[in-house]
Amino acid sequence: MRAELGSLLNHQLESLMAEFKENLLDWLRDAHAMEQQAETMLKGQASRIEHYPVLKARIQEHIQETIGQRELLEGCIKRLGGSPSTIKDVMGKMAAFGQAVGGMTASDEIVKGAMAGYVFEHFEIASYTALIAAAKTAGDAETARVCEQILAQEEAMADWLAAHLPNVTEEFMVRDATPGVEAKK
Repeated sequence: MRAELGSLLNHQLESLMAEFKENLLDWLRDAHAMEQQAETMLKGQASRIEHYPVLKARIQEHIQETIGQRELLEGCIKRLGGSPSTIKDVMGKMAAFGQAVGGMTASDEIVKGAMAGYVFEHFEIASYTALIAAAKTAGDAETARVCEQILAQEEAMADWLAAHLPNVTEEFMVRDATPGVEAKK
């Protein structure tokens, strides 16, 4: 009787851990697609910025962080026996393209872009916070460590944007009010 109960409990525990791993893997694929979207969005934004060199430099720095984050996520996904989702990655890139096209038509593109970046960083912060909890629940300390590392970068970028959004906005307003000076980008 005791052996049967032990076997049943082991089977249930294995099933539970497999379900944890599957959720974690799916969410890692989502995060990978999110970073693909972020990279596309940031590259598009950086390529259009002409008159805001401090913002452009920080975005270019974050592009490199984003590429590194995507690579770290790929490592976690592969270590868990999976592969990135091509469909999710393509959908993320398409969403970024749509955001870029929409932003280009705004007369205050630079301000709206900075605001959108701030919002997106917080989406990423929420995603990595959930991923850390999922990795810990699944007993995957390495994925938790990687996500904590990425989370710190996303928080730093969000903090930077929050600190610099007033300056970008003020600079835009002064440029926009000055005849013959382009303010949009």
